[in-house]
Amino acid sequence: MGNDRQAVLAESWRRTLAGISTLLGRLAYLASLRNVNQGTYEHFGLSERVGAAEVDSLIRRSHLEAFQQWLCFSLERQKEELEEYFAGIEGDRREILSNWLVLGPYSAWVPAESRDVERKLFYTDLEMVLELIRNESGVASRDPDS
Repeated sequence: MGNDRQAVLAESWRRTLAGISTLLGRLAYLASLRNVNQGTYEHFGLSERVGAAEVDSLIRRSHLEAFQQWLCFSLERQKEELEEYFAGIEGDRREILSNWLVLGPYSAWVPAESRDVERKLFYTDLEMVLELIRNESGVASRDPDS
């Protein structure tokens, strides 16, 4: 694919991602485009225009960039992001939070290319932020010994 075409594709993709209001929402979206059996990223519309290999490369890079950007956020900023992300989900916030604490849906959001230290930081930070929100919301602990 030519450089001009790559630039147009990248800009179009950036605009698509910019339409998602939170970085956490972008992480969730990008992770949802990964075929968990093959490890490749798939997007039918883009693949029709530029091919599967280019789409995989573009989305893989975007996913890792979003993930690393999240890791650079302070805990306060991560908490704000998570609260905004929750606000965009339909349903009872306390129930959503409770399910997140038990099911950990965010575990699928980690890019395969991330380093172990990045993964650990992601889980540690997100679990800490979830606990802060849980305490503020008065949701019962998922650990019966707490």
